[in-house]
Amino acid sequence: MLLTIVSAVFVFGLLVLVHEWGHFITAKMTNMRVDEFAIGFGPKLLGWKRGETLYAIRAIPLGGYNRIAGMDMDEDENDAGDRAYFKRPVWARMIVILAGSIMNFILPVVLFFLIFFFVGIQSPSVEPVVGGVMDSSPAASAGLVAGDRITSVNGHEVTEWKNISEILKDSAGTPIALTYLREGEQKETTVIPVEEPSSKRVIIGIQGTLVSHEVSLGDAAAMSVEKTWTIFKSMLEALVMLVTKEGASAELSGPIGVAQMAGEVAQHGFIPLLNFAAFLSLNLGIVNLLPVPALDGGHFVTLVIEAVRGKQMSRQAMYYIQAVGVVLLISLMLFATFNDITR
Repeated sequence: MLLTIVSAVFVFGLLVLVHEWGHFITAKMTNMRVDEFAIGFGPKLLGWKRGETLYAIRAIPLGGYNRIAGMDMDEDENDAGDRAYFKRPVWARMIVILAGSIMNFILPVVLFFLIFFFVGIQSPSVEPVVGGVMDSSPAASAGLVAGDRITSVNGHEVTEWKNISEILKDSAGTPIALTYLREGEQKETTVIPVEEPSSKRVIIGIQGTLVSHEVSLGDAAAMSVEKTWTIFKSMLEALVMLVTKEGASAELSGPIGVAQMAGEVAQHGFIPLLNFAAFLSLNLGIVNLLPVPALDGGHFVTLVIEAVRGKQMSRQAMYYIQAVGVVLLISLMLFATFNDITR
């Protein structure tokens, strides 16, 4: 439970910090007045003021915000001043609105680069050494553990990892004699392979080891961009499927589900958690650009309309548009949370 909480706070905090930093820095660059930059919601835990801006860490670490003068519909127009959001040129407001999602697209590139450059890339080893054993699998029942070197299967010598699957082929449900080395001592056991439903492969529930390879600075940069782009395209395809019959059965996760996933990933180490954060950051960037009121994408659409009309929409109209968006988002959040709880 503690690992799940810490992992969720780390992931949510990182994503929100980067997203809100994008809004913050571009607001400053376009000469808007930023009254507060906060990570989290609720009561203020820590806060310090530098210049005109209050920097705060608040009690609920599941979000954050920038309080830019003139963005609050309830704010008195006279109090906002000439540096208020709504008084800045439309191009400046467009930059500020898009900057959050852009930073969410940049973060995965940075995280993948750090992983590739400092950790390298991993490829499957040809050595017949067990790298992991699936829970409740035939191998687990037979007593195999990570580090065991398999030397023979059913009397056939094993010299490479691929030999194992070749020998196990067509042996589902049949007891198989297996010999292995553990800390230099030869041991024997019996395992009953099963057929994996999805792939129809015969398995015993073991994974091989991985070999790490160093990556140069240039290769790490190129690979990080390529991986980010690949995941980005996959997410767009999934989004299209979500609104079609193919995605009708898709399960939606809310904060509880994401926090649970973060905890599960963190059990495998910090690097997998960084990969998860990169994946989630891309997801957040894409979702925020959807043309839904109250999201950055919806706000951007109203700015495009303003640019075409040549004048701003009334604050009353903006208020009703935002109110509809908030209702939609709260409804979606409640639905996702219900899914999380029932799962």
